Amino acid sequence: MTKAADIELAAVSKVYGTATAVHAISLKIPAGTYCCLLGPSGCGKTSTLRMVAGHESVSSGDVVFGSANVTDLPPAKRGTAMMFQSYALFPHLDLVDNVAFSLKMKGVDKETRRAQALEMLKLMHLEPYASRRPAQLSGGQQQRVALARALITKPEALLLDEPLSALDPFLKIRMRAELKKLQTSLGITFVHVTHSQEEAMALADLIVVMNEGRIEQADTPRTVFERPATAFVARFMGDHNVLSGRIVERTADGLFIEVVGGGRFFALGTAPVEDESADIAIRTDHVRIGAMPADGLGFDGIVSNVEYLGAKVKLTVTTAFTDEFTAVLSDAAFFASPVRVGEGVTLSWDQPDSIVLGRIVK
Repeated sequence: MTKAADIELAAVSKVYGTATAVHAISLKIPAGTYCCLLGPSGCGKTSTLRMVAGHESVSSGDVVFGSANVTDLPPAKRGTAMMFQSYALFPHLDLVDNVAFSLKMKGVDKETRRAQALEMLKLMHLEPYASRRPAQLSGGQQQRVALARALITKPEALLLDEPLSALDPFLKIRMRAELKKLQTSLGITFVHVTHSQEEAMALADLIVVMNEGRIEQADTPRTVFERPATAFVARFMGDHNVLSGRIVERTADGLFIEVVGGGRFFALGTAPVEDESADIAIRTDHVRIGAMPADGLGFDGIVSNVEYLGAKVKLTVTTAFTDEFTAVLSDAAFFASPVRVGEGVTLSWDQPDSIVLGRIVK
């Protein structure tokens, strides 16, 4: 395979008429990285991927591969390959001809391109099915054919647009493992668009969380999970509760906020001196049921929902200042002192589990 190159976006924007889909984002994806662009529908992640691929023009800014500015180059000249959500396989061709199609378009002779296609099918463990057509394959097998067809061009980067969305849950998990194994063995850069937090966490070396055409956070999965940069990231990843309030006191290591409806809460971290309000996040899996601790990090509320999820139980609590505050407990912790919907409960947490969040300037 071709040696991977860094991919850099420098203040890249995409404007459709009067609507801006991507707002001057800057991002560097190191060579050989598995990068996931993560966010809800309409956040700009697919537009960003298509601008990297060259399938969408850049309104302003630059796309750089290694030391080469490829902003104005067509897709075929960029050293990338794209795998589309639909797989876009040719139904009338067998697997060999499907995989070899791009080489045929480049004028590679039949014997050479078929030999290379068979090598790619072997890599995907599909060699026994070489004479079949796409309709005779399962969804997972079709996906591997699409991967083989993209990789036969020996790209520096493989771009994947929601590649697992059409698969059933069990196959998704299996194909996640296949994708990661493949990227590791090939050593090239993968840029993968998804709206699934679980998918991004399982696959990525670098998660780029997008919202309304902006990058909210770009970091390792562990950092995004444990230290969300903004309230949006904390809520979207689903592992933190977010409280917003007025800053009433600043200390050497944190600050206190006062929330509407009552309640004063401390969090570690800082906010700009000009800010009068702040968002804080509390880890859902570090919230406990029980008596209020001496430091007062907790509150009383009413249980509004209980979800048993096997190894854990998800508890939703309503209070005077928020309709939804979540605690994720181990099954042992919950059933040691179970509660029901409508019952009163005291929730608490330790100081390190509450952090001050940043804010994106718009």
